[in-house]
Amino acid sequence: MARALAFEAPAPPPEGVSEPALHTEAGVIRTRLHLASAGDAAVLWVFGSGGGLGGPAGGIYTRLGEQLRLQGVTSLELDYRRPGALVACVADVLTGIAWLQALGRRRVVLVGHSFGAAVAISAGVYSPHVIAVAALSSQGEGTQGVSRLSPRPVLFAHGEADEVLPDRFSRDLYTRAREPKRLILYPGCGHGLDVCRDALDRDLTQWLGEVLALGARARQADV
Repeated sequence: MARALAFEAPAPPPEGVSEPALHTEAGVIRTRLHLASAGDAAVLWVFGSGGGLGGPAGGIYTRLGEQLRLQGVTSLELDYRRPGALVACVADVLTGIAWLQALGRRRVVLVGHSFGAAVAISAGVYSPHVIAVAALSSQGEGTQGVSRLSPRPVLFAHGEADEVLPDRFSRDLYTRAREPKRLILYPGCGHGLDVCRDALDRDLTQWLGEVLALGARARQADV
């Protein structure tokens, strides 16, 4: 079973975008933090088997991270210590969740692409602080626990022209997952989700709003 690593928390980061590093007992985890001024919710974004802080669909993690920050939701983009090593990467994500908890972000949504989708699913199974998981262009390996995410919402999104991981992987995940679940397929879109970037921005933003209840919070603020 994966566990969070002991880590030394960085100095309190400023509101906005910064790139603090988590110094853990097993090495350094690089991050990009989009810190909202308040709020108890966060999205933790994880990458493919190559790691880094790039991301699919033309940098969707950074793009949506900034949009969410302005709505009071913190985002954390997380690089792996050992890209491609599933158990180690899950431990990194659990460590990122622990840091978000220390920052007062008690409700965490995980979003992962490709290999990172399997990391997000596995970490979601282990962490009680995860309230929802989105798996983009997912692989099959490492997703055995997907049914255990219920009753937390799970989203599967995949391009029907994926040249790396066919969309049958997300179709299978959707079949194995329990409600509440959603499957979105994008015709003509490949593994990197670049062709369907605008549609993915729209759909993922809508889903995140639903699971984080952004709309309900905004209505309450207007009363």
